[in-house]
Amino acid sequence: MAFGLSEEQRLFDTSLRGLLAARVTQAARQAAAEAGREGAGDAALWAALTELGLPGLLLPEAAGGAGLGLADAALAAEALGYHAAPTPFLGSAVLAPLALLRLGDPAARAEWLPALAAGRMRVAFALGAIAGGTGPCTLRWDGERLSGEVAPLVEAAGATHALLALPAGGMALLALDAPGVALRPRPGLDRLRPLAALTLSEAPARRLPGDARPVLDAGRVVLAAETLGAARAMLDQAVAYAGQRRQFGRVIASFQGVKHVCAEMAAWLEPCQAFLRHAAAAQDAAPDAAPDTAPDTRDAEARMLACQIKAHADEVGRDVARHATEVHGGMGFTELLGLPFWFKRIAGNRQLLGGPERCREEAAMAQGLAA
Repeated sequence: MAFGLSEEQRLFDTSLRGLLAARVTQAARQAAAEAGREGAGDAALWAALTELGLPGLLLPEAAGGAGLGLADAALAAEALGYHAAPTPFLGSAVLAPLALLRLGDPAARAEWLPALAAGRMRVAFALGAIAGGTGPCTLRWDGERLSGEVAPLVEAAGATHALLALPAGGMALLALDAPGVALRPRPGLDRLRPLAALTLSEAPARRLPGDARPVLDAGRVVLAAETLGAARAMLDQAVAYAGQRRQFGRVIASFQGVKHVCAEMAAWLEPCQAFLRHAAAAQDAAPDAAPDTAPDTRDAEARMLACQIKAHADEVGRDVARHATEVHGGMGFTELLGLPFWFKRIAGNRQLLGGPERCREEAAMAQGLAA
């Protein structure tokens, strides 16, 4: 199986990266970080990404989408990670569309898929109930209403809806302006991905019954792509800085120790591309599970690869982030160069949707190596 990019994918990648390079400046990142949960995110950036078709990548053409696969979503996530873009891509363009396509009934799809494709619906998410989150999750149904508390709610800035994984199984989708919904900001490591705590008191919500793990699998692949894109950005910045910074009368890139560190980072990242594309292709090839299908009929290889690429990207990203910061010396720890935006994106992604330890455990379970 070939995992190279098609001509269409290359053109899409070039267009997206060009847009991000022009719009996601250091000042834009800083403004989004300072606005935090109280802001609405970068609305102008989201509008530009909507014009490019990002919210509808995974949606069928009949709903206004592009009808593409997870390989294309992963390609977009790499570019977004490379620029540390403050956007709700994961929740609004990946998790929510897939949840509705896999678990939603025709009425739910007809109501929400066009709004997702048009970028009008921005979806925060909380999947800790199935991803091993450490925050509270006490959600429970009372008829067609939902009560309880869940945290963290991710990508909360500017969100109009929330996608929630439930302890009793399945998922729920609800409007954040509905009665009985209360949000409060929650501190987080990555200030470009604001968090909140969500409290519900008999809030109206739409049931999405069935196995939510395929949605989690896809999210892990896309999140791994974002982490690898951020790590690549840190490597490129380290190489550029080493070629400019002078010490002892010469640029530090001429020192063998710095050369070796940069070469090691490149060697860690390069194999990840094929691994990532393999994992994304497995998701696209895996059979869709119907809401009443037993969980063990899901393609085990696709789940295993999703878990493994997430765990591996977390480890590689952490190592690249540490070494790239060290190449910058003390400047790497300041916000003057902006390197902490990428460092914190990688660190925040590590625990989002399950840390590497949990992902490896789930990979072993998918292979029948653990109970």
